[in-house]
Amino acid sequence: MPAAALLPVLALAIVLATLARTCYRHRRLVIVGWIGLVIVLQSIAGVFGGDAATDFNLPGSESVDAQKLLERGGFPARAGIGGQVVVRAPQGVDDPAVKTFFEKYLGDIAAGRPGLEVRSPYVPTGRRQVSADGKVAFAEIGFGDVTPEKALPPAHDVKELLNDERVPTGVDVAFGGDIFADEIKFSSEAFGFLAAAIILFLAFGSVLAMGLPLAIAAFGIACGLALVTLWANVFSVPGFTSSSVAIVSIGVGIDYALFIVTRYREELAAGSEPEEAVVTALSTAGRAVVFAGSTVVISLLGLMTIRVASMASLAVTMASGVLMVLLAAITLLPALLGFAGRNIDRLGLRHRAAAAEGSGGRSIWYRWSRYVQRRPWHVLLVGGVLVLALAAPVLSIRLGFGDAGNRPRSDTSRRAYDLLADGFGPGFNGPLFLAVDLGGTDAGARQAFLAKLESAVRADPGVQAVVPPLVNKDGSVALIQAFPATSPQDKATVATVHRLRRQVIRDATTGTGAEVLVGGVTPASIDFSNYIKHALPVFIGAVLVLSFLLLMAVFRSILVPLKAVIMNLLSIGAAAGLVVAFFQWSWFGELLGHPGPVEPWAPVIMFAVVFGLSMDYEVFLLSRIREEYLRTGDNASAVADGLAKTARLITAAAAIMVFVFGGFLLSPDRGLRMLGMGLTSAVFVDATLVRMLLVPATMELLGDRNWWLPRRLERVVPHLGVEG
Repeated sequence: MPAAALLPVLALAIVLATLARTCYRHRRLVIVGWIGLVIVLQSIAGVFGGDAATDFNLPGSESVDAQKLLERGGFPARAGIGGQVVVRAPQGVDDPAVKTFFEKYLGDIAAGRPGLEVRSPYVPTGRRQVSADGKVAFAEIGFGDVTPEKALPPAHDVKELLNDERVPTGVDVAFGGDIFADEIKFSSEAFGFLAAAIILFLAFGSVLAMGLPLAIAAFGIACGLALVTLWANVFSVPGFTSSSVAIVSIGVGIDYALFIVTRYREELAAGSEPEEAVVTALSTAGRAVVFAGSTVVISLLGLMTIRVASMASLAVTMASGVLMVLLAAITLLPALLGFAGRNIDRLGLRHRAAAAEGSGGRSIWYRWSRYVQRRPWHVLLVGGVLVLALAAPVLSIRLGFGDAGNRPRSDTSRRAYDLLADGFGPGFNGPLFLAVDLGGTDAGARQAFLAKLESAVRADPGVQAVVPPLVNKDGSVALIQAFPATSPQDKATVATVHRLRRQVIRDATTGTGAEVLVGGVTPASIDFSNYIKHALPVFIGAVLVLSFLLLMAVFRSILVPLKAVIMNLLSIGAAAGLVVAFFQWSWFGELLGHPGPVEPWAPVIMFAVVFGLSMDYEVFLLSRIREEYLRTGDNASAVADGLAKTARLITAAAAIMVFVFGGFLLSPDRGLRMLGMGLTSAVFVDATLVRMLLVPATMELLGDRNWWLPRRLERVVPHLGVEG
């Protein structure tokens, strides 16, 4: 190998060794510095931090263009966020007592709130808002073109005002729309920390050794969350970003510290002095941590290829959180190990201290690796069939946003959803707004054109009802509201929107000079799902290529990074397949929620997080195998020894992640449960079927070819090795 190719790995080894010695010898200063960093960042974030703002709009999409046209035409409340107040009265909504109550309540809502638009069912143009049997009526509440976060306070006021009203006996009132949904107060971070503490104690057998990874995660998370608040001044940061950053930081922070602490204990058991053990641990396991963290950051930053504001903010904020825990692992951890010294195995199960790491050929993992090597084809076949069977449902995945019908029946938005569906039909929960630009039409023919357009839309078999056109003051923009015959997340509704856009509207506008755009929440969801469907391959391809190149430089091989990429795709595919089976096919009924499409953002977040984390395990395992191979030159023994020395740690790390992500399954929100199922199953499959079966089997079958790199690439590819 050319000497120049070794420069990067030598430089990194020197940097990490120097960093380890410096942090070890100046450990008090390092710890004080980290405490000061947390205080400073939290203080700055408290003063200058921005507010969360969820923005999943797609600039240039038809639904966004329709919204902008309605805003320009003087229909801002129709274009922006809205909801409904739904009333069901057995005696009829026209009963004097019911009518008096409802009109007074709507008047109180409008009073002193100029930004809200209230459309009552008791005006001549509002009779369509009363059901055919006269027992259900709804008022439309428009909050204008604001973010969901800014619409929440007035929406809360609207709900609170009901407490001051005298609701007639037997009358049921519910609030429809996402903006009125019951607030979800849920956090799994504490659950994740508790599970991590128990698993780490069982793995290390020591309270002190258990506490170090938790401390690293805590410091990293404190800094990462402060950065999230500061990034909100630059990006549109969704409200769930802080929880996402915390969960991912817990996982990677504990993983990174776990592997460094384990190597430190091994070196102590081998007779090294504490300082030299720290230097060796950071120069070997620490180097693997640096490159594992790099793959996570690459995977997360790949979200920026989606070109959606909220996805870009998630990429930057989550990558920032990972970088902070990575920095803590290679600076704060050596300082803490300096205080622990040889006492790291005290305060616990002393008989467990470093025993498993040094068990070598007697460990169950070593014996398992030898079994795999004797029957590699059998293991590969069984593991491959199982993973592919789990991934098979992903072939029928259907992307789409859930709606209030997926929420618990106790949620007010779910009750309103059911009332509207019973009184008017399921399509009333997802109205379509046809924004008509009349600027290019003849003024005298506009009325006839609008009548023709209304008639064509009404005649479509997927449309249940149409509201007559509303024209703005100067006659330049009109609004036609149509209600599908099926629910918002039904496949038939998607077909109706596509048919209106591609056929019905095109035929009605040919030769008129008018432009008609279909908008609303349902079309916006369809546009977003279609966009993600086309953007996902680009995102996945970019992450795979960059990860392959990085791993090729790390392991000096073509086949090892190729195998790693394929294995990780299998893990993610199996997880996505289980998500489809549980949430789209509803294998367990409504245990995890009402069946429906897969949220379009879920596969994107799943891939970014899981690919990065599974690459962590891949780097940790293969770096140890590579180290043993360079030491012995024997691929078979290198695979056996590498698996024996890392399998228990990978299992412990994966168990922590399973419990951390599994906490999402307890959430009342269907989207969070979906994400929890995907992340939990991906980590479980990766740590069992992939890492314990497929990887050692393929490593055995490939033999020395695992480490083959063409000579031409030897000259140009820098050596970023992570082996000791």
